[in-house]
Amino acid sequence: MSKSILITGCSTGIGLYCAKTLHNSGYKVIASVRNPKHLEQFTELNIPCVLLDLSDERSIQEGFEQALQLCDGQLDVLFNNGAYGQPGAVEDLPTNVLRQQFEVNFFGWHTLTRLAISHMRTIGQGRIVQNSSVLGLVALPYRGAYNASKFALEGLTDTLRMELADTDIQISLIEPGPILSEFRKNARQAFETHIDITASHHSAEYQAQLTRLKAQTAPQKFTLGPEAVYDKLLHAIEAPKAKPRYYVTFPTYLMGYLKRVLSSRWLDKLLLKNR
Repeated sequence: MSKSILITGCSTGIGLYCAKTLHNSGYKVIASVRNPKHLEQFTELNIPCVLLDLSDERSIQEGFEQALQLCDGQLDVLFNNGAYGQPGAVEDLPTNVLRQQFEVNFFGWHTLTRLAISHMRTIGQGRIVQNSSVLGLVALPYRGAYNASKFALEGLTDTLRMELADTDIQISLIEPGPILSEFRKNARQAFETHIDITASHHSAEYQAQLTRLKAQTAPQKFTLGPEAVYDKLLHAIEAPKAKPRYYVTFPTYLMGYLKRVLSSRWLDKLLLKNR
């Protein structure tokens, strides 16, 4: 019997790639998207897809119930992936904008995870995989909202893993680093919508951030394709004992190591130099 998996954030990037590849490998995939206009591509791919807006609790509940129906009442894996980045200096972030970041990247994931755990307890097993970030390990300037949401996710997931240690529900974090996707495009839109760029004390630095976000090619070294995340996801799904954490790109391995060996001041200096 093939395993069933619900994946959030499947419109583009990592979610879309993993949904298609797992489907082609024989998994019973249920994709989810926030925007109805993105449903059509999954009809063409013959992959079931539900509407699920991570900022709306009712949408999460309804999407999860539809996903259960589509997988005949047994969901084996949840891959929490849908998220976005809100750039901007902390002093320029309106509190409601920070709250929106957490609604999608943290609270929505929590709501969906609780639903999945309740179901997985009834079937006696399951896997929950959280797609975090290298920015859940270290912070970078002008990414405070995203940093905070991923730091919170890491702490909550570590706690959850320990609380479920005596069950057959396994919990894993994936920490990708730079991956080819539309993340920068969406971040740029959020940046220009919610941050008063020209009036800020950080306006000169913001221009550099906009240049980075507008780049047509990946501005970071060591950028990998979404297949690199898929490889880690597959292990988290199939291994008899999934790893608590999966680093993906070189920057993630490096930052994980440096955070252990450097003082906060030295790590700050390094990150400011290479931002």
